[in-house]
Amino acid sequence: MSTRVWKSGISLCLLFACTVLAQEKADLNAVHRIKAEAFENSKVMEHLFYLTDVHAPRISNSPGYRAGAEWTMGRLKEYGLENIHKEAVPFGRGWSCRRFSVHLIEPEYAPLIGIPLAWTQGTNGPIAGEPVLAVLRTDADLEKFKGKLKGRIVLTDALREIPLPLQPDARRYSEIDLAQMLAAPEPGARPQRPVQPGTPFVSREEAMAFRRRLTEFLRSEGVAATIGGGLRGNNGTVFATSGGSREMKDPVPPPGIAIAPEHYNRLYRLLDKKVPVKLELEMQVKLDESSLDCFNILAEIPGSDKKDEVVMLGGHFDTWHGGTGATDNSSGVSVAMEAARILKTLKLPLSRTVRLGFWAGEEAGFIGSRAYVKEHFADRETMQLKPDHARLAAYFNYDNGGGKIRGIYLQNNDMARPVFEAWLNPLKSLGAGTATIRNTSGTDHLAFDEVGLPGFQFIQDPLAYDTRTHHSNMDLYDAIPPGDLMQSSAVMAVFAYQAANREQAIPRKPLPTPQTRRRQANP
Repeated sequence: MSTRVWKSGISLCLLFACTVLAQEKADLNAVHRIKAEAFENSKVMEHLFYLTDVHAPRISNSPGYRAGAEWTMGRLKEYGLENIHKEAVPFGRGWSCRRFSVHLIEPEYAPLIGIPLAWTQGTNGPIAGEPVLAVLRTDADLEKFKGKLKGRIVLTDALREIPLPLQPDARRYSEIDLAQMLAAPEPGARPQRPVQPGTPFVSREEAMAFRRRLTEFLRSEGVAATIGGGLRGNNGTVFATSGGSREMKDPVPPPGIAIAPEHYNRLYRLLDKKVPVKLELEMQVKLDESSLDCFNILAEIPGSDKKDEVVMLGGHFDTWHGGTGATDNSSGVSVAMEAARILKTLKLPLSRTVRLGFWAGEEAGFIGSRAYVKEHFADRETMQLKPDHARLAAYFNYDNGGGKIRGIYLQNNDMARPVFEAWLNPLKSLGAGTATIRNTSGTDHLAFDEVGLPGFQFIQDPLAYDTRTHHSNMDLYDAIPPGDLMQSSAVMAVFAYQAANREQAIPRKPLPTPQTRRRQANP
């Protein structure tokens, strides 16, 4: 190709992009009013307070989930939203913890920082005893300790090296970081690595199969309780979620506990040096099999001339139980509620209906959002479309902590770039200006994207999400800067308003091929 032809091609592409961008305009008057309401009359931290300090944690199909849902639906009704309702989602047994403690009694007393593992049994009162070391990570380990653990409190992890943290836990994306996001990712397969540190398993399927064998081993051996050092962490932070299964066909393992890695290492060293150790612990839990359904929460602001078409905002409603789920994902629920409140308060005209969706079972594999998409839009296994598939203009998700929005992931949809860049332009002063072609995973927008719907997740400042709060005992209200949630609420409200009033729906990628069903990993 000649240099002249190449340059001409580039010029045409730039001209096309500029033309589209020029045609796509943000309603600056509405943007100004939305920003003023979001920062001057915010209710987002009040939402967060009730969803963390009062109604949390919210494991799916637990009393906390149901109580939080009632509060949320009541508040949305106060704000004037309509068609507020629940939609049932098959889930499995419920689990909640009513009391928990773990103590080192000998050689010297110390309270231990810990979290009970979800979907494990309770202790039926306090139990005490001398623990035993038995690292259980492979089938060979199970064979090695067969017949040796009856009635014992078992430490199941290896000693972990805990590097001294020399960098701050929290950070914001720099301009360099955001600029790098604009580049498409390098092609090529990712190297395989263990799905959990300290194990040989490189797939969730392998890991879950071993966990089922481990559960059967612990039950058959008559183990009193297991204690581990969490998934990662330092400085007293415990990263841990579940030790059993929500599914009725799976047996419930003995009581499982994760403690702070520094505390775990102390116990390990004591036992390794043959120093007598005595522990006392108690887990009071409720395994609820009275109903195996959970539910999503839906609410609407009706549109006008295109009211049958829908723009959706949302995030998952369930949390883990180590903390109160502030950054995962009470922040997302709070922001979406606030965006809806802003639109209703300002009485902004909406051509399309704006619908909120708060999902059950995200932590178990997008159970709620996938059930909703299958019921209303399409079955990803067959790609048989329902009429409403054509009526969804876009879905915007918030679930990457409590950091402010810095832009949006395009999910490999370059056709949406000029649209979103135009909407982001008046928000650059708030720090939101990046539209990256890259995909992001791990949350509910994927349920929409995988059936060819325009589903998007915002880029958010990481803060201390991965280093301190995500699935940990430190996922608490105080981990979230109020200004970040105010900014996020403004950005989400702007995107909802623009999408609801755009002449055309958001451009779509080609429909994907049907996906072979994979067994969802249990939490």
